[in-house]
Amino acid sequence: MRGHVRLRGDIWYAVLSVGKGNERKTVWRSLPECKGKREAETECRRLVREIDTGDFVMTDSSTVAQWIEHWLSIGCPGRKRKAVGNKTRERYGELLRTYILPSLGNRPLQKLQSTEIDALYTRLREKISERTLLNAHIVFASALAMAFRTRKIGRNPVLDVAKVPSPGEADHGIVLDKDELRILVQGFKERDSILFPIVATLAWTGMRRGECLALRWSDFDAKAKTLRIERSVEETEAGLAIKGPKKDSHKRTIAIGDDLVALLVSEREKHLRIVADVPSGAHVDLSLVRLPEVLLSVAR
Repeated sequence: MRGHVRLRGDIWYAVLSVGKGNERKTVWRSLPECKGKREAETECRRLVREIDTGDFVMTDSSTVAQWIEHWLSIGCPGRKRKAVGNKTRERYGELLRTYILPSLGNRPLQKLQSTEIDALYTRLREKISERTLLNAHIVFASALAMAFRTRKIGRNPVLDVAKVPSPGEADHGIVLDKDELRILVQGFKERDSILFPIVATLAWTGMRRGECLALRWSDFDAKAKTLRIERSVEETEAGLAIKGPKKDSHKRTIAIGDDLVALLVSEREKHLRIVADVPSGAHVDLSLVRLPEVLLSVAR
């Protein structure tokens, strides 16, 4: 028999046989809400069906904090079972440890209720912005979703919260028009700023900052007038690191204008002279000098 009920004191229990072959073991599951034998037998049959379908959740005493730390340690996998980047993982950990774990960390994971999450969100709304709360909510929901997928909990309580945080009004910053952008770039040029090549590249291509800082000279094709973008720089607690794009489709080759081509050719020549230790004004064949694939951010 896969399961039967027993009365101990005033509480009914489902006595279940879980597992296969030599790994089968007996599990007692309390049924405190059942008021009589008939209700207990009905609940016992439901649990047996869960065992048959693989939906049965074994009792586990792990806390919310223990599960969160485990989830962070394996790279915060989401629905696609893929780990996130180091910088993203650090941000997830910061959100959870700052806003979620101080209140809910010691709660047993399997006993966490949506009402407790609602109460926490109500308190947090008085301290942080709605957008920050939404970010914490999304990360928390993702961590608990994995707990549900791996049968650590029977249901993700975040799905039952009464009021989901709203994104609020987005802050998109200030968008410069064509003339304002030209003035900005010209200002860096007139000051002979070391950042001018980077600012100009960003302004004339629209690429992300991390993508620009991860460019190598091998990504630049002066004849074809193109830049190849296939990596990015991220700043983590361990320092700067190079990472690939989130999706292969984010790798791209973009066409660039004559002005940017001329600027990059000029910058590359400066770096070739530095590598070859060629004095300024001296005439040499720089095509014989090989330029290391350094980041544009440290190339000057």
